[in-house]
Amino acid sequence: MSSQQEASGTMSGERVFVLNDDVRAHIQNHGRETYPNECCGALIGTGNVVAECFSLPNMTEEGPRRRFLVRPDDYRAAEKRATELGHELLGFYHSHPDHPARPSQYDLDHAWPVFAYVIIAVAKGEPRAITSWRLREDRSKFDEEQISSGSIENDGGGERVSPA
Repeated sequence: MSSQQEASGTMSGERVFVLNDDVRAHIQNHGRETYPNECCGALIGTGNVVAECFSLPNMTEEGPRRRFLVRPDDYRAAEKRATELGHELLGFYHSHPDHPARPSQYDLDHAWPVFAYVIIAVAKGEPRAITSWRLREDRSKFDEEQISSGSIENDGGGERVSPA
């Protein structure tokens, strides 16, 4: 895959979401630290390249063991941070303790089509698979998108993604 394909988010027509090693490590550590509860956080970047992620409090009233909820104030804080960094809010991540890294019906019912949803499986406290999903415009189901590791480089002509 070329850097151009990664930066544009396509590979043979498939969308690719880029998580660098620092972002991936943050998500893994957050999942480990909050186990057996679900963790959640915001993904900030440009296009399909995540430049930064940060943890958000899981404030669900249903209990953080099987659900996550991003409160409106936390959503606004994520949007503000993205703007301050010159990026945009690309989506959210959360963990599935002792369950696969696949969207649940609850995830489907509460997702928005404009965002990426990264899910990490955490089995017995240890991070496992990480997947990324996009909700279809008609909200009927999620489509999985490939995750690529990469680093962001600036060569004076704008940012581009290089394979890790």
